Amino acid sequence: MLRRHLLLLLLLFSFVSVALSAHCTTVTATKTFQKCMNLPTQQASIAWTFHTHNATLDLVFFGNFISPSGWVGWGINPSSPGMTGARVLIAFSDPNSGQIITLPYILDPTVKLQRSPLLSRPLDIRLLSSSAALYGGKMATVHNGAAVQIYATLKLTPNKTKIHFIWNRGLYVQGYSPTIHPTTSDDLSSIATLDVASGTAASQSGGIETLRVIHGILNAVSWGLLLPIGAVTARYLRNVQALGPAWFYAHAGVQLAGFALGTIGFVIGIRLGELSPGVEYSLHRKLGIAVFTLGGLQTLALLFRPKTTNKFRKYWKSYHHFVGYACVVMGVVNVFQGFEAMAESGSYAKLAYCLGLSTLVGVCVALEVNSWVVFCRKSQEEKMRREGLIGVSEKESGSYS
Repeated sequence: MLRRHLLLLLLLFSFVSVALSAHCTTVTATKTFQKCMNLPTQQASIAWTFHTHNATLDLVFFGNFISPSGWVGWGINPSSPGMTGARVLIAFSDPNSGQIITLPYILDPTVKLQRSPLLSRPLDIRLLSSSAALYGGKMATVHNGAAVQIYATLKLTPNKTKIHFIWNRGLYVQGYSPTIHPTTSDDLSSIATLDVASGTAASQSGGIETLRVIHGILNAVSWGLLLPIGAVTARYLRNVQALGPAWFYAHAGVQLAGFALGTIGFVIGIRLGELSPGVEYSLHRKLGIAVFTLGGLQTLALLFRPKTTNKFRKYWKSYHHFVGYACVVMGVVNVFQGFEAMAESGSYAKLAYCLGLSTLVGVCVALEVNSWVVFCRKSQEEKMRREGLIGVSEKESGSYS
């Protein structure tokens, strides 16, 4: 019993030590800083001292490697809260000596999405000094989870104490060229605006994350569910004579509601692109534009629908069916692309959508089987009637007498 209690105490102390280590600190092996702050993602933090008399900033960034061959970096964007245009310091293991080194980089549009390799070059901001150290001293090595401290001394513009701070980490370094970082939600939200004088920070991820969730919900409901439901309504209810023209109004109402919600989701998606410079989901974006275009063409087609007696009616129906089904299929595919973009591949949201979509598919299969059974039965009866195996009903014969 005593051993069990001692074991529980040791576990408790270990949890407490881990919790305390997660808090920011102003003390390092070489310097002591005045202020510190936990950053909202990647369990990162910073500590700094701002010298108001000469506008000099001493800063250290605390981060963790996610790969033995990876990199960790932080930087300042002098123009906007975003990755593109940032001036950064990136630490990684020197491929020649194996020692931890820090090199400066500029994230201009030419290296966006690795279209060209990221090469080190001098910064156009006043960087007075920089260095990096692994937690554990000179004997420490880069490994998965290794803690690193990246120091810098910067000369800021007088009376401008607010900076756009960014940070991130990646899996590989090719020579001295860091490769692109992962694109999970945390990795895309590692941006904050910091006032080094007051010590306050405004995370840029909160508003963007809310827009991402709204964008995802609206598009999943509209393009991913309402438009398929509208197509099912037209295909299987139009032959129910008891409904009369009600099937058409139901079909048009559901499609218009889906297109309206989808338009709002599309506009939010465009806004998200503007708020996330340097982040681009090429396939998701192209599919979104294509789906919105096809949905707009379908909506406009209602205004130019020929009458049933018009000779162009059959061509309009072919166009309407082709564009409609293309819009539905591409919309569903793009919803799954959206889950991938939001790193929600294994989330309950995706599970809920899959359950809703599979239920709709199951209903379609059942209705399709029923339609074929009815069609085959009517075809058999018509064949037997032509062959004289069954007679005309009394109601039908009475109508001709």
